[in-house]
Amino acid sequence: MTKLPLLAIPALLLCSPAAAELPEAARTMIDAAIASGDAAQVEAVVAAARTAFPDDAADIDAIWTEYQAHQAEVAAAEAARELQEMRQASLFDNWGGEGQIGAFQSSGNTDEFGVTAALALKREGIDWEHRLRLTADYRRQNGVTSREQFLARYEPRFQITPRLFAYGLAQYEADRLQGYTARYAVSGGIGYKVIDEEDMELSVKAGPAYRVTDFTNGTSASRLAGLFGADFEWNISDSLTFTQDASSTIETGGEVLLIVDSTNTSLAATTGLEAGLTDKLSARLSWAIEYDSSPPPGAVSTDTISRFALVYGF
Repeated sequence: MTKLPLLAIPALLLCSPAAAELPEAARTMIDAAIASGDAAQVEAVVAAARTAFPDDAADIDAIWTEYQAHQAEVAAAEAARELQEMRQASLFDNWGGEGQIGAFQSSGNTDEFGVTAALALKREGIDWEHRLRLTADYRRQNGVTSREQFLARYEPRFQITPRLFAYGLAQYEADRLQGYTARYAVSGGIGYKVIDEEDMELSVKAGPAYRVTDFTNGTSASRLAGLFGADFEWNISDSLTFTQDASSTIETGGEVLLIVDSTNTSLAATTGLEAGLTDKLSARLSWAIEYDSSPPPGAVSTDTISRFALVYGF
């Protein structure tokens, strides 16, 4: 439902010649709808007025035409203002995003402590879009660390056409239980918005990548890679959103140190369902899977984790 500012309502529209010739009841209905600032309500009331006063349909249509023309002018002026603000914005302006944090502790038969935190930031400009994500997961049970994972990712995008974009990617990961103290990846390529609707978005991207992995045993490997990613978001209703974020990297060649003539495929996918609680606060249920086809000795190839979190958007 589109809300329009009261200042956008022209007084001349409410007392135009067409409005003046309408019966008092019809004029009152339409004037009240316009004054509400709700475009959907104005359209519904105008349609009802045409049905209730068929002899005055021409005058009602004239008011509707004037109203649409004025709202088009308001929308164009607002778009021009937003464009000018984007041109004048500094690097630190126009950032938005969401953050979440959670923790737990238990004692007695089980001594356990855990913390999880995530921050996602996004900045949209005229042609450029910047995305930054930071996540941390840590869990310790009975004196033994059972999860220790960190991720930092920066992705700039340049919009070539309304649907086609070029991307860059720089990523850092650390997961000792999976066998590496640090894993760095850089990538660049092309992406495309397959679906770009108001309530649904789907974008895919692909390109070459280069990845360096420092293992917990002191060795390291540098590999050429190929990257594929997909982001999906579906606003099921005003308060319910389904998200799917997936990325995979297929490494080949360029083996260094102890890795000889081998390949490794990694996959990270997160599925989430988010329900709005207030304008800025929402509850999120998510399930994530992480897969490495060639994990180091002593590590398994697949990790999964389910989370329930409160998310604050800003």
